[in-house]
Amino acid sequence: MTYKFDFASVLAQWPLFVHGAWLTIQLSVIATLLGFLIGTLCAIGRNSHNPWVARACSLYVEIIRNTPLLVQIFIVYFGLSSLGLKVPAYAAAIAALVINIGAYTTEIMRAGIDSIHKGQIEAAQCLALSKVQIYWHVILRPAMERVYPALTSQFVLLMLASSITSQISAEELTAIANRVQSDTYRSFETYIVVAVFYLLLSLAMRTAFWAIGQAVFTRRRRLGTPM
Repeated sequence: MTYKFDFASVLAQWPLFVHGAWLTIQLSVIATLLGFLIGTLCAIGRNSHNPWVARACSLYVEIIRNTPLLVQIFIVYFGLSSLGLKVPAYAAAIAALVINIGAYTTEIMRAGIDSIHKGQIEAAQCLALSKVQIYWHVILRPAMERVYPALTSQFVLLMLASSITSQISAEELTAIANRVQSDTYRSFETYIVVAVFYLLLSLAMRTAFWAIGQAVFTRRRRLGTPM
């Protein structure tokens, strides 16, 4: 059996692919920023001396990390709709991705925070630094620097996982691919093109994170530590 490739009809839809890729980038960037903020706050919360705060953060992490992303998306989109709160597909996709990546970021940042030696914190307290200064200069920045490679990998995986939001009709790259292949009947060619798009987006994100790491973590740059 022979198969003749025909990319002409698929590539003719390039404006749709560009639109889908742009929406994928938007979803990824917004979810990354908000998820990192939530994850960092929950990582601090898990080390809180308040047992209720620590347990609430731990419960959030365990629930999200042990349920599929697709189910979480359905709960946000269809669940809220059942309660009378109609959420647009784009907003539901962002909310679900933020909730999901926030839990994974929590564990990564918690590992970074736990790696900070208590002697450094005690030394900062002896220097009469405020709690805010201690958390920022002594705990958070060094912790972020240590787990930065893990964070970047997780955020790239988030971008790839955003393809699942096509199940609620969010017009990202995979949803566009589904539309194009149903119009052209060239499924193989369509998903090859989409795979190339995702590969390019992954490389672009890794390059961007590398550049950010070079700019923010100057000590790593001087030591030549991989980002």
